[in-house]
Amino acid sequence: MAVKNIFSNLPDQINKESFDTIISAASFTIERIVSRGHHSPEDYWYDQNNNEWVMVLKGSAGLKFENEHKSITMMPGDYINIPAHCRHRVEWTDPTVETIWLAVHY
Repeated sequence: MAVKNIFSNLPDQINKESFDTIISAASFTIERIVSRGHHSPEDYWYDQNNNEWVMVLKGSAGLKFENEHKSITMMPGDYINIPAHCRHRVEWTDPTVETIWLAVHY
C-alpha cells in the first residue's frame, strides 16, 4: 500500500480543469478536481445520473442551481450533496489560486 497526498502532483499549467480518479468501484467514484479561474460553459447545466457529494479543499468557487436566483459560494471545508438530476453549474473558481475539489459520485 502507498500513502498518497491530495495536494501532490498538481498540474503545472491548468488550461482546462483537471479530473483525476482517486478510487472507483461499482457503486461510487472519488475524484480530485483542480480548477483555476474555470467555470461551466455559458448556458451549460450539469445534469448527472448519479448523486455527487463535493467539498472544496483549497481555493473557492461559486455554484449555481437552476431553480435558485443566487450562487452559493464555497470556501475551504465547505461541502454540498447534489442529488442526481439537480441541474447545476460552476459559475466561477478563484483565478489566483488552484481550487481543489474532492468529489464523490454515488
